[in-house]
Order: sequence, then C-alpha cells, then structure tokens
Amino acid sequence: MSGRRVVVTGIGTINPLGHNIEEYFQNLQDGVSAAAPITHFDASKFRSRIACEVKDYDWTRYFDRKEVRKYDRFAQFAMISADEALRDAAVVDNDAINLERVGVVWGSGTGGTTTFYEECKGYVEGDFTPRFSPFFVPRMVVDLPAGFISIKYGFMGPNYSTVSACASSNHAMIDALNLIRWGKADVVLTGGSEATINEPGVGSFCGMMALSTRNDDAAHASRPFDAARDGFVIAEGGGALVFEELEHAKKRGAKIYCEVVGGGMSADAHHMTAPHPEGKGAMIAMREALRDADMEPCEIDYINAHGTSTPLGDVAEIKAIQSLFGDHAYNLNISSTKSMVGHLLGATAAVEALACVMAITKGIIPPTINVETLDAEIDSNLNLTLGVCQHREVRAALSNTFGFGGHNSSIIFRKM
Repeated sequence: MSGRRVVVTGIGTINPLGHNIEEYFQNLQDGVSAAAPITHFDASKFRSRIACEVKDYDWTRYFDRKEVRKYDRFAQFAMISADEALRDAAVVDNDAINLERVGVVWGSGTGGTTTFYEECKGYVEGDFTPRFSPFFVPRMVVDLPAGFISIKYGFMGPNYSTVSACASSNHAMIDALNLIRWGKADVVLTGGSEATINEPGVGSFCGMMALSTRNDDAAHASRPFDAARDGFVIAEGGGALVFEELEHAKKRGAKIYCEVVGGGMSADAHHMTAPHPEGKGAMIAMREALRDADMEPCEIDYINAHGTSTPLGDVAEIKAIQSLFGDHAYNLNISSTKSMVGHLLGATAAVEALACVMAITKGIIPPTINVETLDAEIDSNLNLTLGVCQHREVRAALSNTFGFGGHNSSIIFRKM
C-alpha cells in the first residue's frame, strides 16, 4: 500500500432489497430473495421472465417532474444512492470541505438503455419526422450520473465514469482509492448504478443463454454454487460510497466505517464471455489487491464472491480462491449476495462493497441462499455461508467482480 490512507465515511443505496442502507442490510442479514416475475414490461415472450426489480419505486419521492426529465432510471438510482451516502458522510453543505477537492467516479456497464430503446422505438413507430428528445443523449450516456452529481452538489474535483461490463463499479472504486492516494482529491463519491430490466436488456441476455429460466420459482432462481444453477437473475439499482483521506476525515470528525486498502485488476485474455476455466485472471486480480494492500492471504476473513449463478463462472472463481489462499481458504467465509439481490451488472460491485462494509462493521456475514445440492466440482469443506448469515469478527473483506471481456477486479476493505 502506498500514498495516503483512505477510509469510507458514507454509504447509500437503492436496490431490490431496500430503498436505503438500513433496509438493505436487514434483508441481507435475513437472507431474503428479491427475485420475482418481471413487472416493468410484458415478458411473456422471453425465455427468462424473472428479475430483481426495485419494488414500490416512486420517483416523485425524490425528484420533481422538471428534474426527472433529465434522468434515465439508472441515473435516478445514482442520484438517490449518492444523496444518502453524501448525507451520511455529512459532506452536503459542509463549509469545512473544499469542493474543488471532491471528485465523483461512477460506474455503469450499459447506461440509459431504457431511454435508447424508447427513443428509437418512438422514431420507428412514429411519423417520418426525425425528432428525438433533446434529453436523449444526456439521459443515455454512461458518464452523465457523475456529471449530474457534481452539478447538484458543486463538486469540482476529478469527475468521470468507468465502463467495464460487470466490473464497472469496482473499477470506479479502485480509481477513487487511487485518486485520493495520489493527492488528486480529498473526498471521492464512488459507486455505480444500472437499470436494464427492459426488452433489449432482458432479451439480449436471453439471446446469450445467460439468464435463469426458473420462471415458476423465481425466489430460488439465483443459486450460486448449486448443481442445478442455470444462469443469473438480472437486477437493477445503485450503490454509493464516500471515500475520504483519513486525516481529512479525522480533522472534520467524520464517522469512519472502515479503511479501503487495496485494489487489483487483470484480464483473462481468454474468451469474450466465458471465464478462464481455472480462474487464472480472477486469481491475479485478488493477488494484486493483496499486494496493493500489503497484506497476506491469511489476513482476509470474508470474500464476497462474484458468484453469479452461471455454470462456468462459479466454479472458476472457487478454483481461483483455492489457488491463491491455499489452506487459509478453509478459514474464510465466502458468500454470494447475488443469491438474494440478483446481478446488477455494472452496479453489482457497489452494492457488494456495501455488504463488505456490513460484514466489517456489524460482524455479520451475509449468506448464500438457495443452495440445495452443492456442485460436485466445488469443495464441500469450504464455508460458503449457506442458508443463513453467520457472525464473526471480520478484520478484512475482499470483494470480487468480473465482467464480459475478461475484466477482473478485486477490492479490499479493512477494519480500523
């Protein structure tokens, strides 16, 4: 680990398990499944007709009609989760903070797909006048949530977005960590958001045979590590964390959840969508995160696995963990929170980082639910935290996120 120390001083979320941190943590702890039949559109023609939607969402609770015109659903989730995190960190309207030293690094894999679909559909099905909304581009492009957040709160530090499929928000957090280490900012709001439960989003992943088709049993469809898993359950939402330089946080009396100590990145260099069969790229990302943190494998107590519930990915990740951690792998708690919240694509790392914060601050390991028969290729002696949460002191937690294209990323949080 090099440079200045970085801590987490604020957290926020809106996702299928809760409209705020308190609801999310409680449902994680209770092992609740958010999967249900799709309600956003008529999915009757699709192979997969289930998803983890943000339930009972009412945008009028957060935005006025003029304001919401600018925001695709994925940007709405960004603004809501960011606001909770920033207020939790007491950053909003704080005269002690130099806004020129506050940045935003936000991740999303797809951006405003709902806007893109609706605008193109409206053009094709409408008259022949090439009339698109003036908000088409601002609502669609991936980088706008970072811009919107900076405009709302006056943050004038580094500001951009990361796009690396399902690894997007992990890469955003690693960038945020390094920006503070290098002295480019004192505070960085980071995380990710996604809203792809629409016809092209679900249809495209159906075309890849990537989604679970357990349509008659949605609550048990996301089943990482289970022998009968058949694909992931698509989800939506956002998660945000405020990263801050340690001395800066202490000076203003900020609440500190934990320290961010390392990040690792790699490429599989193997296949467009399939992971390396032995998890080599995943192992490299975890190894580099440990090196960056100047930590030994034995110092990690919990791994939030990428664990998407796909046939190839889950086994490859477990192989990578055992390859790197050796005998210590049997001392770890490992779990996949996607079994409950689903797969938020580019936002998934952000909501899983929050699960790591919960594990460290509360001593509660969220469970992997829905495992009935463990895959024969997965070592049954590993503690996959099956069925119910487990209580233990967590000195440090590592979170894995991997994306199509062979993008691998790992980030480590440590107890202060």
